[in-house]
Amino acid sequence: MRLAHLAIIVMTGALALSACSRSGEPKPLHDLRSNSGEPEEFAIVPNKPLTMPQTFAELPQPTPGSANRTDQTPKADAVAALGGNPAALQPGASGSIGAGDAALVQQASRYGRDSTIRQTLAAEDQQYRKNKGRFSWSIVPRDDYERAYRGQKLDSYSWLRRYRQAGARTPSAPPAP
Repeated sequence: MRLAHLAIIVMTGALALSACSRSGEPKPLHDLRSNSGEPEEFAIVPNKPLTMPQTFAELPQPTPGSANRTDQTPKADAVAALGGNPAALQPGASGSIGAGDAALVQQASRYGRDSTIRQTLAAEDQQYRKNKGRFSWSIVPRDDYERAYRGQKLDSYSWLRRYRQAGARTPSAPPAP
């Protein structure tokens, strides 16, 4: 009899502890972090090459914690590679839309736009995934995204087969798993 009581107390404690783990915090759709303890090869980025300025007056005053001229700026580099203005990413830069993008933004927002769309969709998605589950708690972490959206997933090989049967030219595909 005492063993049964002890088992009930241990289970109740485990359930109470698991319920406190992530209360109120939105769960990420997919956690892409590696917990293997190995270094992340994509996080290692070499510094930009050292360059000599035209005059030493161009050099900024050394400030602890500020950016270095040879530090990587991946967002600004990506914006520049795509033809944008990397200076717009700097703190204090005006948030105005460039002349080349004004027509695109106007066309995309012709029916209105919501500045809080990301937060709204994240909250709706969390509520949808919560409603799709049998339980709102779990002792072990699980992938709610896969379970909630399983019925909406397309089978790429069945669609490939349909297109090929209809006579459409389709690219080659890897063998089905």
